[in-house]
Amino acid sequence: MTKELSTAGDQRRSQLLRGVLDLCLLSLIAERPRYGYEFVEALTASGLELVSEGSIYPLLARMERAGLVESFRAPSSSGGAPRKYYRLSGAGRAELDHGRAVWRGFTTQADRILVGAAGTKQPTETIETTETERPTGEPTP
Repeated sequence: MTKELSTAGDQRRSQLLRGVLDLCLLSLIAERPRYGYEFVEALTASGLELVSEGSIYPLLARMERAGLVESFRAPSSSGGAPRKYYRLSGAGRAELDHGRAVWRGFTTQADRILVGAAGTKQPTETIETTETERPTGEPTP
């Protein structure tokens, strides 16, 4: 059963991440230009190890076609073939700013339900008991 719960938890995390992966990539690019594998390393270091290169490259290509990022080639520090780096465009900066605002609003609203409900006592049905039904030694209200 623990494996089922773990799998269900991983599925939920995967779905949540899928919804914000583009914003995560834009945010990482805003820090500095990056190449493909650097995204995987940064996401993993942040605890989002569910992301592989196979899901990042198609998303980067879509963002480039949409004009959110621009790519350029630069020599590899290891002396290998030049790497394709990505940097934010003006439209990418605007999309990131807008996406962050939407994210903050969404998480605030979701927290009201998910976190707020955990911290407050929910109303429960009360059952009146008579003096004779109370265990011995319990004070009468």
